[in-house]
Amino acid sequence: MNINKVMLMGRLTSDPELKMSASGIPNVRFSVAVNRRFAKQGEDRPTADFIPCTAFRQTAEFVSKYFKKGSVIIVFGSIQNDNYKDKDGIERRSYSIMVDEVQFGATKQEGPAMRPSDDYMQSSAPVSNPVPSAPASAPTAGVNTEFFADIKDIEDELPF
Repeated sequence: MNINKVMLMGRLTSDPELKMSASGIPNVRFSVAVNRRFAKQGEDRPTADFIPCTAFRQTAEFVSKYFKKGSVIIVFGSIQNDNYKDKDGIERRSYSIMVDEVQFGATKQEGPAMRPSDDYMQSSAPVSNPVPSAPASAPTAGVNTEFFADIKDIEDELPF
């Protein structure tokens, strides 16, 4: 059995730009800055890895419409490698994430804690006509909410 599933949470390094392939398929390439878990010895904070990602169709449209540089994004997909020869004929290998789904991580004003709030909607793509400012109690497009309970009454008791 083989498993190739990736989940990343980080910030977009630039505004995503929607493009169309020659056959008319929407696509977007973007990079997600993901902090490493630990700082190197002698450094105050961990360094970040910049992970290239590619999304197609509705997911690409969703990313280009609702995310911008600095937005916290959660990416679900698979890792893909490409082998190629550079201009000097040297064999090279590159890696990128082929995006299946994305979700909102947090608003930039919420800072590094990335806590959920009512200011945005967590949504999986592909979706149809999502509204990022919908209240948390509103149905979430593309997500089965049957097993989720409203936790507004116990918000002060939550450990996070």
